[in-house]
Amino acid sequence: MSGILCAIRGGPSSHPTIATSIKLAQETGEIIYFLYVVNLDFLTHSSSSKTNHISQEIHDMGEFILLSAQEQASEAGTQAEGVIREGRVVEEIIAYCEDQSPLYVILGQPEEEGEDNLLSLERLQTFADRIKKACQAQVIFSSEKDIPQEED
Repeated sequence: MSGILCAIRGGPSSHPTIATSIKLAQETGEIIYFLYVVNLDFLTHSSSSKTNHISQEIHDMGEFILLSAQEQASEAGTQAEGVIREGRVVEEIIAYCEDQSPLYVILGQPEEEGEDNLLSLERLQTFADRIKKACQAQVIFSSEKDIPQEED
């Protein structure tokens, strides 16, 4: 297969990742596959009758995030599709790579380590190595500095 896998979670932290994937798509002509993973592990510890409702809300939010990313890609003249998977984020990204064999995988790189970062820099490199082994894709890290700055 071909294409660019861009794993996103929404919000400001996804902006550099989306920008990097769009720039690469413009350069290569490859299609972007924006991947949003719905992780419902936190619901396994809940006995709430609202579990199904919460699950659907998170899924709907993922669809909205993907549509927004696809719109950005379209406005930039590139082709993009949205993909939603359910499960653990790292494992689902690896599974997608094994299933679809993208040429490129774009991952967000935290500016600094903190509680809200899914992966430390060391774990991120280990994850990139797993991706390369799973599908021989070129892994590209993006960060805040990759967002094009608007001129006044």
